Formats: sequence, structure tokens, C-alpha cells
Amino acid sequence: MSFALTLLIAGWVFVLIWIPMVVLSQRKIHPKALFTLFFAELWERFSFYGMRAFLILYMTKVLFEKIEKGEADAQAYGIYGAFNALLYAAPLIGGMLADKMLGFRKAVILGGILMASAQFMLATNAYLGNEQTFFFIALGLLAVGNGFFKPNISSFLGTFYDRNDRRKDSAFTIFYMGINVGAFLAPLTCGYLASVHWSLGFLAAGIGMLLGIIVFWRNMRVYEDKGTPPDLVALKKSVFMGLNSEWLIILGSLAFVPLFAFLINAEGITTYILIIAGVACIGYLLYTAFTSTDKADGQRLLAFISLFFFHMIFWALFEQAGGSLNILTDRYVEKHGVETGQFQALNALYIILLAPVFTWIWAKLHKTGKEPRTPIKFFYALLQMALGFFVIVLGINSIVETADSGTLIPVIFLMAMYLFHTTGELSLSPVGLSVVTKLSPAKTVGFVMGAWFLSIAFGHKIGGYLGTLTSSPEGASKSEELSLFAQVYMNSGVYIVLGAALLLLLVSPILKRWMHGVH
Repeated sequence: MSFALTLLIAGWVFVLIWIPMVVLSQRKIHPKALFTLFFAELWERFSFYGMRAFLILYMTKVLFEKIEKGEADAQAYGIYGAFNALLYAAPLIGGMLADKMLGFRKAVILGGILMASAQFMLATNAYLGNEQTFFFIALGLLAVGNGFFKPNISSFLGTFYDRNDRRKDSAFTIFYMGINVGAFLAPLTCGYLASVHWSLGFLAAGIGMLLGIIVFWRNMRVYEDKGTPPDLVALKKSVFMGLNSEWLIILGSLAFVPLFAFLINAEGITTYILIIAGVACIGYLLYTAFTSTDKADGQRLLAFISLFFFHMIFWALFEQAGGSLNILTDRYVEKHGVETGQFQALNALYIILLAPVFTWIWAKLHKTGKEPRTPIKFFYALLQMALGFFVIVLGINSIVETADSGTLIPVIFLMAMYLFHTTGELSLSPVGLSVVTKLSPAKTVGFVMGAWFLSIAFGHKIGGYLGTLTSSPEGASKSEELSLFAQVYMNSGVYIVLGAALLLLLVSPILKRWMHGVH
């Protein structure tokens, strides 16, 4: 039995022991819906992170195998960035449609069905012939589906807690651990299966998404009266050629798939569209903030907009994990028999282990009145991101002079980097999801959650650009290639991130006032 397969089995055994312990310890504190949504999101993340574990490798090794390595890397990074940007931009529309028409339940189910279909398309394509057109259509379908699923399952969870319910941060941290159980199992499973055949990796991801839909649909009774369409009569009323609004949304979503497929391939155009969408979104939020009849609501939106930009910077660097760091691991890290994609499980494993610790820390500090407010938690996250990149730069520099003779980066540097990135993520991401539901006016929570994911979309697009900076020209030596990685990571991952952290620290007193008691 290979070490990679042993890791896969050990990972599943660990989760089957760990998850019941977490659920049993929290079942009397939180509503049942938390645990249903926990499992639904677990399988959706299994689907996404399963594909993410090997997507960049699939593109560079198979889809673009006929072009030069440096050019293939740059093209793959650009596509990876554009795909993830659209993946996280789509929730802006999906959140709004759920707010106004579909309701959270229908939006989540629709998104899940679209994403499962997309994964099965990718599996079929990888098995039959790796056609680029089919590949881009499947990615477009994934992005559209994610627009309905991703923002609305998080927003749906928020409806089970009051705005200042002290259990809310704890609930979102538990929910976030569910996300990362899926993200832990996915690389171990799909990363291994993809090494057997690429189609098996995509197939496992599709089955995971299908299980997520089943879990969500089979547990409707625990949702009480929440998540239903705001006006079911209007939604079912015929509006065009005998079709009601629900069917028009479904058909309209499918019509967007070819457009998204084109934009993922033509990633340069995507940049301009994202800029326009971002300006429009921020402009609308600013207008809403300054025209709000409730001053507190308006200033809370201003605080949200400020956090939007720091959130974007964090994810631009964090997402190197699925891009340039995956390539670095594949080519230059001593892997000791582990498949490259399986290293993506490190981040999720750390979260599974540390999420309860962070939940306990926040609760303990809250009781003593010392819990940091959200801007300071974001500040800590940025500091840890910079520290992680500093560690991997140390690892690169330790072997750069002997890389041409075959020396590889010791794996301990990679493991330490992911540890710091994970503690940073736990200081920012679940807290961010929670604070969005607190800062949002009640009638626009889906749209504001979509805007929050738009900040991740910008982060992914910037992350794709940063990945292209690590692409060396054809003929470069290993030492030259590694020096380029170290230079990009030091400039972007350390210096720029530290500058952003300092700026956030300076403006945090203003943000605290604007949040009007939201912790």
C-alpha cells in the first residue's frame, strides 16, 4: 500500500472519530439547523477542494501539454485566477436573487445541482479526451452554480441567530470547521484518485456535491419557517410564455454558462468586467450607506466596505495554495511519497484541529471583556499571512544555490507556512462571515454577503496575476526559477501584506465606532 493511499484511509478514520465528538459537544448549545448546514457545506467543499487540489496540475500537465512550460504555467495561472474570480463574483447575483425571489432553500438546491452536473462533465471530459471547449463550459457551469450555493447557505445560517447573539461567532466557526472537514478529505481522496486517472478525481468531487444536495434537501424539517421565498405566489406566477419566475431564473442561469466559459478562457476581459462590477457594487453600498435613514446602519456598511479591501488582500495571497504554491510543491518540495494535491489537506487539517481552540479562545476572552474586535482579528490574520510567506522564502533560499544539483525544499517549511496561513485564516474568515450578517441591513443580507464574496473574487483574480509573476522563461535553471518564487513571495506576501496590516491597525479605532456595538 502506497503512503498516499495510507494517508487517504487515515484521514477518513480521523474524521469519522472527530466529527461525532464536535457535534455531541455542541448539540445542546446551537439549533439543529447548524449541523444540517454543516454537513451540506462539508460535502460542497469536498467537491470544490477536491477539484482545486489538482486543477492547476491538470491544466499544466494535460490541457496545455503541447505548449512550452513557462507559457503553460502562465496560461494556467490566468485561467485559474479568472475561474475563481467568477466563482466568487457570481454570489453577488445569486445572493440578490435569493433575497428578492428564490429564498435561501431553493437557491442552495439549484446551485448544488448545477455544480454536481459540472463536476460530472469534467470527469467525462477527462476520461474521453480532454477537450478544452468542454472543459471551459464545465468551469462556467461551476461558477454559476456556486453563485447560488455559496452566499446563501452562509446567509441562511445567520437567520437562526439574532444580530448580536454571542453564539454567532461560535456557530460560524463550527460551520467553518465543517467546510474544512470537506476540504481536508477532498485533497486526500480526489488528489489520490486524480493521480490514478484525472477523471476519477473529478468524479469523486461530483459525488461529494451530490451528497451535499441530498443532506440539505432531506432535512428541510429542521429549518422551521426560514429560508422560504419572500413571495411564493409571485415566484410561481406565470410571467413570460407560460414560464414562472423560478423557471426563468433557472433558464437564465444556464444561458450565462457559455458567457462565463468565454470569460474564464479570455481572462484578460474578465479583469475589466470585475473592475466594473466592483465599482458598481461598492458604489451602490456607499450610496446605501450615505442615504440610509438609520445612521448606525449606514456606518456599519462603511465599516463593511473598509473590511472588504483587507479581506481581498488576504485572499489574493492565501489562494496561492491552489496555484503557484501547488506548482512549487510539485516541482521543488521533498514530498516523501505524498501526492502533490494531498498537501492541500494540510490547511484544512490544521483548521479541524484548531477551530475548537479558537472558539474557546474567543469565548474566554469575551467573558473577560478582552475579545479583540473584528478589525484587530483581521490585523492578526494579515500578520500571520506575512509570517507564513517569510517561512517559505526561508525554505526556498535554503536550497536555491544547490537546486540545480537536485536539492529539494524540506517539507517542514511547507508545513510551517500552511500552519501560519491557517491561524491567519481562522482569525479572519469565519469571523468575517459572521460579521457580515451583523453589519448588513436585514433586507439586503444576501446581497451584502454576495459583495463579501466579491472581495474574494478580486483576491483570486489578483492571486492569478501574482502566480503569473512566478512563471520563468523557457530555459531558466532551477535556481533561477526558485529565486523568482522567493522574490514574488517576499515582495507580495511579506512586504505588501505587512503594509496592509499596519494601515488596518491605524484605522481600526474608526471602524470600531462605525460598527456601533457589533463585535
